[in-house]
Amino acid sequence: MDVIHVPVMLEEVLAALELKSSGIYIDATLGLGGHAEGILQCAQGCTLIGIDRDENAIEIARERLKGFEKVHLIKNRFSNMKDVVNSLGYEKVNGIILDAGVSTLHLKAEGRGFSFMRDEPLDMRMDQSSDLTAEKVVNSYKEKDLADIIYQYGEERYSRRIAKSIVFARRKNRITSCKELATIIEKAVGRRGRIHPATRSFQALRIKVNSELDELSKAVDSGAELLEEKGRFCVLSYHSLEDRIVKNAFRKLAKEGLFRIITKKPIVPEREEQKLNPSSRSAKLRVAEKI
Repeated sequence: MDVIHVPVMLEEVLAALELKSSGIYIDATLGLGGHAEGILQCAQGCTLIGIDRDENAIEIARERLKGFEKVHLIKNRFSNMKDVVNSLGYEKVNGIILDAGVSTLHLKAEGRGFSFMRDEPLDMRMDQSSDLTAEKVVNSYKEKDLADIIYQYGEERYSRRIAKSIVFARRKNRITSCKELATIIEKAVGRRGRIHPATRSFQALRIKVNSELDELSKAVDSGAELLEEKGRFCVLSYHSLEDRIVKNAFRKLAKEGLFRIITKKPIVPEREEQKLNPSSRSAKLRVAEKI
């Protein structure tokens, strides 16, 4: 499958990493290899460790990066990056990029269940070998638990109404498709503005299925241990829940005297990039440096 992948804020990330050809760098969220390719082109001769929990993404990235040497692509969670790096025989690295957004592969690929626009199985797993699916959450969790997930992870004000409608609908038939769930949510809350009413609920389910916020929190701690002195940690986030975790984690590390915060305020994409790549519109880049 051909998927067009435009890495978000590539120039800003490359500049923030302060790359050098002798360096070792981690792309903790390899995806289709856009940021990794940029690093390898910019710092020729460097070592790149790419991590992703999706085997399909790794294979696509492997093809994209086959012309480069010193590339290690590993299937794992980014929260395990310290173990991954140590298993390859390295102790420290010079820079880390972590893009917390949903991969283009997941959004565009059919059958993965990330989009409410298509009639496909309600899956949402980034790692196809994991057990928990969105279908399982939607059909087996108690109404209160569903409401809490949608409220906490989706910041959805109508979470209780949506959870009630889901439970009512599943009593008749098991909810198995994205389109079916999106219709249930739309009927529950109606259309308001340009944003689809299912957007926040789908975000919440995706975060729950993939333990995204726990993963991000663990990854920042893991990465902080790995960085050499003056090593840079760059994190791209796309909603307030992610950004809050990164901001607070960097502040804590700075307070402990371990890091220096480079971006007092997050860097956002230039207007031109937002036009060319709409998925970048909500992106925020935070950067910290190991002391």
